[in-house]
Parts: sequence; structure tokens; C-alpha cells
Amino acid sequence: MPSLPGFRDFYPADCALRNTVFAAWRSTAQRYGFVEYDGPPLEELELYTKKSGEEIVGQLYHFVDKGERAVAMRSEMTPTLARMVAAQHRDYKKPIKWFSIPQVFRYERMQRGRLREHYQFNCDLIGEASLEADVELIALCIDTLRAFGLNEKDFVIRLSDRQFWVDFLKSKQVPEEKWYEVFQAIDKSERQPREKTTELLGALAEEVLNILEHGAASERLDIVENGLKARGLGDYVKRDFTVVRGLAYYTGVVFEAFDRSGEFRAIAGGGRYDNLLNNLGGVDLPALGFGMGDVVLTELLKQKGLLKPSTASIQAFVVIPDEAFRAEAAGVLQTLREAGIAADMPLSPAKMGKQFQSAEERGATHAIVVDAEIKNGKVAVKTLADRKQDVVELASLVAVLRS
Repeated sequence: MPSLPGFRDFYPADCALRNTVFAAWRSTAQRYGFVEYDGPPLEELELYTKKSGEEIVGQLYHFVDKGERAVAMRSEMTPTLARMVAAQHRDYKKPIKWFSIPQVFRYERMQRGRLREHYQFNCDLIGEASLEADVELIALCIDTLRAFGLNEKDFVIRLSDRQFWVDFLKSKQVPEEKWYEVFQAIDKSERQPREKTTELLGALAEEVLNILEHGAASERLDIVENGLKARGLGDYVKRDFTVVRGLAYYTGVVFEAFDRSGEFRAIAGGGRYDNLLNNLGGVDLPALGFGMGDVVLTELLKQKGLLKPSTASIQAFVVIPDEAFRAEAAGVLQTLREAGIAADMPLSPAKMGKQFQSAEERGATHAIVVDAEIKNGKVAVKTLADRKQDVVELASLVAVLRS
């Protein structure tokens, strides 16, 4: 029986790929001083509707639990983050720099780069209003992608200013309840005919399209761009006012990461959301963050030949030429494992050739042959790459393997 549509089975090779991605995510975030947190995969439905409105319900996996509570599988991490920060923000010095790698679920129309579940690298910086925080977060996004071997020829961060558009709409006396419609038209402008965008924008069309095509002044974007240039990351950024992020809660600088070829969906996206924590948790703290899903990223890395996880599951394989020495071999195996060395041995009798074949198939670098020499406190260590074999003292075996 196959998995449900939009869901994935992770066989060992798939898990190895996933773990390679997770390891790069974690190491980069930690280099930036971010610490990991997590939350439950099930939350009250109201937490999501409070943030995104009742229309989000159609995209959620939701139900009434045995306690008669309306609940939903998490579709994103930000509402959980807001709830957690609201509960204990006084216990943490500001700015708070947190990251997480949750599995999230959303019932959507499946297409390339979009499933109904995925893992998402979330990084959020809370309690810092200065634009240096925006620079820091975008630099983290760039360095996360660079950690996989991607460079400025492979991807670009499209940078925009949501507040610029808010100020523009205010200057045109557009009612606030109409803003989201304008944002939606701008967001979709690259994916629909110009005539359709013009129709949606109405009287604003000429000015808006001129800004989209030729740009505009933004002091906020100047500061962020100069901050990234100071870090040597200026070549990764391009100002693009078509980026407004579809979600209604963004308040300032926003950005999305795309492959330069334009073949894939957005790799990552985020920005500043200074009002969200107050709206969701009653805590008035400035905040910004981004999310990076594993689906699009993995497709891009595979295409570039940059996702090559290790196939090795062990370092050493204990070979037993004579079953009379199985007990001694088990003792050697335990010694290796207690020393932190990944090791294994055959669980049933097998020919020597078969055992060496198993060692190579498992990715072992060394085979430890336990034979009569064990009575003298010695074992044979065979390097599988060059077939060289040496007899070593059992007491020094761990040191030999570590070297």
C-alpha cells in the first residue's frame, strides 16, 4: 500500500539525504548564535485562524479531538513560536534568536516543489527593531544556502519593502481593507498577463507598474543592502518590488530566495512581522523570520549535484573466520561501540568472503578479524580501501581506528 498523496516515505537513503540537509541547517544557524527549539505538531485550531483568518481552515488537517477541542496539525511554526514567546519571553534576554526544523502539514493542490507535508527550517529573531537584525537574518539565509555549495550564480535573494507599499497606499488614500487586494495583485504580477494586473490595480495601475519595472527609493532597503555589502554578500541580493509576500502580517523588509534559472519555486522567504506577536500573544515585541522548505531545496541541490550524503552506516566490521571465536568477537564489538565507534558483525555464521562483502556494502573503512590471535590479545585490522592488513594489540585497537 503506498503512502497518502503528498506524503513521503523516507527509506534509509532518503533519510541520509534529509539528515544532510538538517545538519547544514543546524550548523549554519548555530554559527549565527541561534538556538534550537520545538513545539507540538498539534495545536488549537484557533491559533491558526487568529493569525490567517477562517479561510485557512480549508488548507488545514483539522478535527475535533476526544476532549471536544477543535485542533489542527501544524501548517507552519510561527503561531507556535508566538504562543511560546508570549508565555515565557521575560525569561530570555533580547534579542531572542531561535530556529526549528518542524514537519508541517497543509492540504494543498500538489505540484512540483509543493507536497502536503514537508520539513521547514525556521529562523526567527525577536526583540530587535533595528535594520541590522534584517541584515543578520538575510545573511543567515544566504549562508545557509552557501553551506550546500551554492553561490551567487546559483541563487538570488529578491529584496523588497512592504512598508514602502503601505506608505504608497496611504498616500493614495486607499482604504486599509483594500490593501491586501493590491498586495495580491503585485505578488501575482509576474505570473499573470499585464492586462490582468492592470485590471486588478485599477486607477493605481500606471504608478504601480512603473515602480515594479523601474524601482523606487527606499531608505530601509539602502541600509539593508549596504549592510549585506559590508559582509561581502552584496552579489546575492537584488531589489525587487514585486516581492510583497502573500501573508498579511508582514510589516517591513521582506525577501525571497530563488534559483537564478527561475526553474523552481521560491527556496525560502520571510521578512519583518512586528505586529504579529502582539496580535497572537499580546506581547509587543518586534520580530522577523524566514522559512526554508526541504522539498524545493532538495530538488535544486540534486539538479546541481550538490547533495551527496555519506552512504556509510558503520566504520568497522568485525569478521569472524571461526565461530569458535564468536564470543571474543562480540567482546571486541562491544569495546568499539562503547568507545563511540560505529561497528557491526554478522549475527549468524557466514563465509569470510561474504563477511568482507557485507563490510564494504555497509561503507565500513576497516574490517577487524578476530581469530586465534585474540588469545594473545591481538586482532588483525584490514583497511578495505587498499587491502592492507596489520596485526595490532587489542588494547590499542580503538586508537588505531580513530587515527
